[in-house]
Amino acid sequence: MTLRELFPDNSEAQREIAVTGMTADSRAVSDGYVFAALQGVQADGRDYIPQALAKGAVAVLGHDLPVDLGVPVIDVAEPRLALAQASARLYPEQPDTMVAVTGTNGKSSTVDFLRQIWAYAGLRAASLGTLGAVGPSGAIDLGHTTPDPVAIHQTLQQLARDGVTHAAMEASSHGLAQFRLDAVKLGAAAFTNLTQDHLDYHPTFELYRDAKLRLVKELLPAGCPVIINADSDERQSFAEAAETAGCPIISVGWRGRDLKISELMPRAHGQKLFLEWRGAKAELDLPLIGEFQALNALTAAGLALALGQSFESVLAGMAALQPVKGRMEFVGKTADGAGVFVDYAHTPDGLDTLLRAARPHTAGRLILVFGAGGDRDTTKRPLMGEVAARHADATIVADDNPRSEVPADIRRAILAAVPDATEIGDRRQAIFEGVGRLKAGDTLLIAGKGHETGQIVGDQTLPFSDQDTALAALAGEAV
Repeated sequence: MTLRELFPDNSEAQREIAVTGMTADSRAVSDGYVFAALQGVQADGRDYIPQALAKGAVAVLGHDLPVDLGVPVIDVAEPRLALAQASARLYPEQPDTMVAVTGTNGKSSTVDFLRQIWAYAGLRAASLGTLGAVGPSGAIDLGHTTPDPVAIHQTLQQLARDGVTHAAMEASSHGLAQFRLDAVKLGAAAFTNLTQDHLDYHPTFELYRDAKLRLVKELLPAGCPVIINADSDERQSFAEAAETAGCPIISVGWRGRDLKISELMPRAHGQKLFLEWRGAKAELDLPLIGEFQALNALTAAGLALALGQSFESVLAGMAALQPVKGRMEFVGKTADGAGVFVDYAHTPDGLDTLLRAARPHTAGRLILVFGAGGDRDTTKRPLMGEVAARHADATIVADDNPRSEVPADIRRAILAAVPDATEIGDRRQAIFEGVGRLKAGDTLLIAGKGHETGQIVGDQTLPFSDQDTALAALAGEAV
């Protein structure tokens, strides 16, 4: 493809120069690439233009760029948007049906559940997000909840060529604010919930909400359905956006008008749901722990129903759902039957939801191991401590991903709100301590890292898995 074809509306790009790829990472530039010199929070891509040119870049995209670089300079007001649009031209193939799910919590589970429901119905389906891209041929690591637009469109084209017809993707606030999804051809969207998160990036909660609302206000075509969790306090903002955009609303949850939970009965390893879908009633044995998982599954079901699947088919798919890695994931149990679960909860609301969801399934004590990430929103640390103090019977505060911060400072901020907690900075030792405290009827929740396989300390990512550590403790290995 030529530079002119990638940027047809830009006067500086009207050259018949062959382009072999695009990237915003100067280290990934090869001969024939367009280098996107994007300005970020921690780095300015313009500083890396010399390296990109030395590696063979044939053009530079960005804003407020140097004029005389010896290659075409594509200087635009929104280079991230231009990169997304050009990525869709370079990799034009997408699955026929694309949906996006936004919200603070539940995105990963919802898109994965939807993939499973579609696949159970015989459709070739995929999901994209924090857990990578998962399709009929396996998993592809994408690196971020919403990867950069080049990776998005490369992956979508790969999935389409693999025969995938239906794909669901997460839409993070970062991804939406940075135009990463702007060239994805969406046919439906969903909203799970909205609570405090990412205020290290978004200056205010209102701007965080506005970033999420872009999905409905600017990206979703008129007439495409929006599935809304009716039990979220922020449901009205998304409902108003959908109505303004001319998008029909499907309301789900306890307060749902379309797909409604009329009763929920917790079981040892799942829950029984009594559902109503526009007048039709059904009972369902859902093989997932926690009310929040039921709501995630319901959001996925709402998307499937909105896009044409029958209620009977969706119910059958829900009954066969498998838990998502690191999302209320059952790891194992002690000889006395006390269960150990790993979850990604890393916000006050996420932790509150997790603990309240586990309580009905716990006959004895609820024991919690958690921490908070460094170089992230500091205000949520005492709030998470308050949640632990309110809902857990015993709490162990450990390190999460301290990054560049002093780990003890992070723990101290949490402990200020849960002074009765035990402080064990070493996460492995903390998990072993949690497992060691378990008695019959107890439940241990290990929160914060979920699916992650590394712990970020300083500028290093050290191998670490909550699941593997818990299994080692259950097996009686030494700390």
